[in-house]
Amino acid sequence: MIFWSFKLKHLNILRTIRFYSQKVNVGEVNIPCSNGRNITISTGQYARLADGCAVASLGDTSVMVTIVSKPKPTASGFLPLVVDYRQKSAAAGRIPTNYFRRELGPTEKEILTSRLIDRSLRPLFPENYNYDTQVVCNMLAVDGINSPDILAINAASAALSISDIPWKGPIGAVRVGLINNELVINPTRKELQESSLNLVVSAMRKHLVVMLEGNADMVLLQDLQKAIKAATKEIQIIITHIETLQKLCGKPKRDVDVSSVELSEEIAEALRTLSEMRVKEIFQNYTYDKLGRDNALSEIRTDVMDKIKSSFHDIDLTLVNEYYNKMVKQVFRDLIFQQEKRCDGRDYNQLRDISCKVNMYKPLHGSAVFQRGQTQVFCTVTLDSHDSALKLDPLSMLASGIKEKNFFLHYEFPPFATKETGKIGPIGRREMGHGALAEKALNPVVPSDFPFTIRLTSEVLESNGSSSMATVCGGSLALMDAGVPISTPVAGVAIGLVTKYHLKTNTIEDYRILTDILGIEDYMGDMDFKIAGNKKGITALQADIKIPGLPLKIVMEALQNAAEAKTKILQHMHSCIEKPRTEPKDNWPVSKKLEVEAHKRSRLVGIGGVNLKKLFAETGVHVSQIDDLTFEVFAPSQSAMDEAEDIIQKLLTTERAPDLEFGGIYKATIVEIRDIGVMVTLYPGMPPALLHNSQLDQRKIGHPSALGLEVGQELQVKYFGRDPVSGLMRLSRKVLQASAR
Repeated sequence: MIFWSFKLKHLNILRTIRFYSQKVNVGEVNIPCSNGRNITISTGQYARLADGCAVASLGDTSVMVTIVSKPKPTASGFLPLVVDYRQKSAAAGRIPTNYFRRELGPTEKEILTSRLIDRSLRPLFPENYNYDTQVVCNMLAVDGINSPDILAINAASAALSISDIPWKGPIGAVRVGLINNELVINPTRKELQESSLNLVVSAMRKHLVVMLEGNADMVLLQDLQKAIKAATKEIQIIITHIETLQKLCGKPKRDVDVSSVELSEEIAEALRTLSEMRVKEIFQNYTYDKLGRDNALSEIRTDVMDKIKSSFHDIDLTLVNEYYNKMVKQVFRDLIFQQEKRCDGRDYNQLRDISCKVNMYKPLHGSAVFQRGQTQVFCTVTLDSHDSALKLDPLSMLASGIKEKNFFLHYEFPPFATKETGKIGPIGRREMGHGALAEKALNPVVPSDFPFTIRLTSEVLESNGSSSMATVCGGSLALMDAGVPISTPVAGVAIGLVTKYHLKTNTIEDYRILTDILGIEDYMGDMDFKIAGNKKGITALQADIKIPGLPLKIVMEALQNAAEAKTKILQHMHSCIEKPRTEPKDNWPVSKKLEVEAHKRSRLVGIGGVNLKKLFAETGVHVSQIDDLTFEVFAPSQSAMDEAEDIIQKLLTTERAPDLEFGGIYKATIVEIRDIGVMVTLYPGMPPALLHNSQLDQRKIGHPSALGLEVGQELQVKYFGRDPVSGLMRLSRKVLQASAR
């Protein structure tokens, strides 16, 4: 009986599996690209329990993306979307080099790519969609030629489109390069190394831009605008094929309640009566700074909550607080259209007050403070040897073709910058993203042949919007103060946007573009578009768009406003320091190349590098070998370099050690008596070698003193070459006594 019950149970399971497999639709689309490299997107083969799964392939690179969204909403007031992009060593035919030989925490590349995908997907989720949603991107295979990040965005778009999750996509994404003034769509890794532009564009139907991110080597504004237009045109082909896949394999969208709970008209009217005019007065009072404005709004909130609570006893205060926040946001946005001014009294394209200063502290190689409004950053530059270069992990090397970085930027945002408390520890994703953007902005102007490794740090001391672009400005000043011969200063600015957007028709009726936005304008606005560059061109950009798509007209206008703003910022920076410092500071490190003849290299390095280790311990000077004949000498100061040069000169001018003949008999001088034997030298300048007790005499002795040996005494010894393992000399006095007998 038990046997038949067990068999029947498994038979039912098999039937369920067959039924499930019949429901799954398998589909594939082949997307032709303008460069002749086709992208393939398929679904229905892997991870069929997920809400959506798609695999995108280009060449021999394939990325699988899965989407899962919980069926019940959370209590959070925002979209709980998590994107995890993971690089798998197995996908590249590698084994991780860490102790555990497995993938550990996310690398910087993985975090930055996750942010890239997140910004491409998030704007298209319905408003008030508070369902836990996770996007997991796994590399199945990577060929080192085609970039997997673009495939991940397109696969995520396809997975969301075919799933039952409500989403306003699909979107498409491409990377655009510029080689010899010709635009290249989805360039390979080698092509990208020759390109002056690395731009990633995500867009939807009707050429609406959803996300922009890229870096460039001083690309002209018109070339950048041309690249964005070409990208959105190419993306339309990708979207068409994803829509085809959706029709073939897509699931019906689930019914979810994304409508917000509304207050009764009586309570809403009371809330507006108590607060609306007072909020307007605060936003129209241009004397408020960040803290004053926040405190005033907080006082109104507290007062209104107390009065509402006393008048309506059974009210949900969480709902009242949410309604108050929406009302404040709407008042803030309406006033921008009505007053033609912003909450701090500036015009739409007006910059905040700027001040900057360099050479702050004497021990620092380079330093600068950049202040724009209530955003303040302190930047420092440290110069070190090439051995201090940042080594990349193997997969990042394979994807980028770069083994190490001689220039890198670290960005820090401590909690006191916004008058908050919090834990100070490892940097978060936001800090890593802002630092990477500022590094991209400055990297094109830093010389590739600079003799030192450059570490630029930026600590945000005050923050009221656009601290990453302030880092670009302050970092540029600090580099010039450190004497780094950058080709041109770089400045950055954040452009904001406020629109009258209709969700039902997905159209923008009216809009205002804001230059150099405040923190509140970023939070309550529809865009945070960061652009950095010099007078002639663009070096980096990143657009965080919060509405479902932005027309090209607005994107082009924002770029034009940014170009005008950064020119004004560069004028302020020029008044602080005009060009890189040429007169050296006392604490600047120095470096020089040293060519050593082949037969003298062993004298400089010593056995096991002992001479170089001793040189570093005594002077702090680091000597590293570049090629067979050339060494690089790095010294923390000129005085240390002078001292090291004297030592190196003595090492190289020491007479060459004579060639010892195997089996030859030589005169040895005792320089030290030890318990196990005596240390002897066979010629001047020779490192002492051990003549062991067992080789001193035919008789067995326990200590050299038994033979009456003393320091300075000369002995006849026979040379038997060097030990093949330790490299030490093999000497014997005993064999000479035996032959004499």
